[in-house]
Amino acid sequence: MKSLEELRAIRERMQGQIGLRNDNTDQIRVVVGMATCGIASGARPVLTALSDAVQSKGLANVTVTQTGCIGLCQYEPIVEVIEPGKDKVTYIKMTPEKALEVVDQHLIKGQIVKKYTIAEVIG
Repeated sequence: MKSLEELRAIRERMQGQIGLRNDNTDQIRVVVGMATCGIASGARPVLTALSDAVQSKGLANVTVTQTGCIGLCQYEPIVEVIEPGKDKVTYIKMTPEKALEVVDQHLIKGQIVKKYTIAEVIG
């Protein structure tokens, strides 16, 4: 259990980060579908892998979040990458290993990993 002072310090630090995110116009959002179908298909380890990789690589312009049902249950786990001024990229049937490849190739190098995208898989 954290002390009240520790919790206040965490709250202040996190509010500062939220403020930074809202002011940053080049923010990339990575959204993981975490409805029942996504969780059952393995979305939680994918979300963890993405969050850990983004943090360990210091990608300050990337926010990893979760959402409910994306509506494509048969393709779960689904990860969407939303970059300002670009089309959304939807990755399907993700695994933690594929997620790490997306971080390295797409988020760091700017190259979409087409072999995992919905457009490539179901054409």
